[in-house]
Amino acid sequence: MKTKEDKYIELLLKKCMDVNKSKSLLISYNSINSDFVEKLVKKAKRIGFKDIFLDEKNLTKEVKLLNELTVEEIKTHSYFNEEKWDEYAKKKANFLMFSTYVPGAMEDIPSEKLSASAKARRDSKPIYKEMQNKSQIPWCIACLPNKKWAKYLFLKEKNSYERLEETIYKLCMVDEKNPIKNWEEHLKLQRKLIKKLNNLKIKTLHYTNSLGTNLYLDIADNSLWTNVDNSGKTNIVNMPSYEIFTNVKYTKTKGTVYSTMPLIYNGKEIKDFYLEFKKGKVVDFDAKKGKNLLKEIIDTDEFSSYLGEVALVSNKSPIALTNIVFADTLFDENASCHLALGSGFAECIKNFNKYKNEELKEMGVNPSKNHVDFMIGSDDLKIEAITDKGKVVIFDNGDFVL
Repeated sequence: MKTKEDKYIELLLKKCMDVNKSKSLLISYNSINSDFVEKLVKKAKRIGFKDIFLDEKNLTKEVKLLNELTVEEIKTHSYFNEEKWDEYAKKKANFLMFSTYVPGAMEDIPSEKLSASAKARRDSKPIYKEMQNKSQIPWCIACLPNKKWAKYLFLKEKNSYERLEETIYKLCMVDEKNPIKNWEEHLKLQRKLIKKLNNLKIKTLHYTNSLGTNLYLDIADNSLWTNVDNSGKTNIVNMPSYEIFTNVKYTKTKGTVYSTMPLIYNGKEIKDFYLEFKKGKVVDFDAKKGKNLLKEIIDTDEFSSYLGEVALVSNKSPIALTNIVFADTLFDENASCHLALGSGFAECIKNFNKYKNEELKEMGVNPSKNHVDFMIGSDDLKIEAITDKGKVVIFDNGDFVL
């Protein structure tokens, strides 16, 4: 009998990766999950992966370095250099990235140091980022549990780790008989909704709710709505995923939007914030917690103060129905409609491989090097689509009405 752990490993390797495209595999993970990764590597070798590179992150070492090094030293330190990713991108390798939230680990680290480390990592792998954005390599982000995260979520439960582990398995459908088949059926149903959205040929979306959100955003030229298997490609890029998304025309957003869930960025929390936009750009913002960190996100580069992605998620998604705020973007963004400051997705543009980066930018695709999702969904969220044929409500009371 296969255990749930076995099924999870099989799902990640056989549905989220693509051994037929490349026998190379880079795995990024936290050392606290090394036992799971060891089992995954054994399975990966059995199904045909020949070249496996383990990019292990050590949280204790990282916190020590961030405390000891200056901002300038962080920018050039080898620990934050991920040029190995470019080496594997050139091989068109598969990339499997595991996240696991460790509450409070970065709480005492100055935000400017966290930003410097994130930028150093990002800037050291430009080839990977380019190929990822253009869907030229198979990649996937998934979650693994840890004891501190489990205790943070389920403080009063004796078996908190087991509860978190079971929750992850359930939301990834590995508690089902055939997870791969179930995900294929789920994505097939999403494609029916995607077809309806694309047929509307939406120009503008208008968001409103009782928090004060009153936001207009345009869809980038030639953009199509899609999902995490890009409406039919061979691998799934997020596990789990319940979102449908496309590109914002980054220069056209106007109005105000309020967050509905905390945002964990570089291990720190940003809470109860709003953003005001004019001509696409953030012109005012505030947060009850983490305002300085929010400012650093907005100021990351020339285009990080503009939106890149718009994503629709039902408030009846399996993750939303848990009523758990996971404090991990992978899960929280699949419980709530969200937007992203920073880069858009070339893959959302029809026939995107025909276009150069500058042409994609002219269509309205945000070229930022950063991409930060934040949640805006609420039970009273209403979204009205403005089309050539008039206005259509596509979302009401937090759910699709198409």
